[in-house]
Amino acid sequence: MNMIRPEAMKAIKRMRELIGALAMALVGLWLFGVGGLFFKALGIGVVAGAGAVAFVGLQRMRFRTLDDGPGLVRVDEGQIAYYGPDQGGFVALSEVQEITLIFDAAGRRYWRLSQARMASVTIPVNAHGADDLYDVFVSLPGARTGAFLTALDRKAHEGEITLWRRAPRLALT
Repeated sequence: MNMIRPEAMKAIKRMRELIGALAMALVGLWLFGVGGLFFKALGIGVVAGAGAVAFVGLQRMRFRTLDDGPGLVRVDEGQIAYYGPDQGGFVALSEVQEITLIFDAAGRRYWRLSQARMASVTIPVNAHGADDLYDVFVSLPGARTGAFLTALDRKAHEGEITLWRRAPRLALT
């Protein structure tokens, strides 16, 4: 028997970084209140760290959606795998050329990951495990975190948007 309702557990999982930042801030305030110059400085440092964790947590929270979409996303050692009911595929991070947010006829959102020599992989934004893509996307060279977060607020009638494109490699000849 579960003591926490499933809806409440989903909300807790969605906000886990913010809850951790709150706990860090409370520990920092307690350290500050202990007294002494060392503990006051340590408390201020812990509270500042909690602020940084909260900032990242807010970004990740915006990126997380309800995991009610079709399929499963796995990120493992530089490779993104999508296992869908009708389609799926694998993308190596080193081969990703472009990331685009697209919409289907019903207005559902998808990430389209285009590769150089392979077929593109289309992943529903709300697929189970798709929130792991946040870390992958922001680790790409030149990727802007804000672009990915604001794209999630985009409506279907506004059309698709390319969020990241790999810079062309210059020839050494």
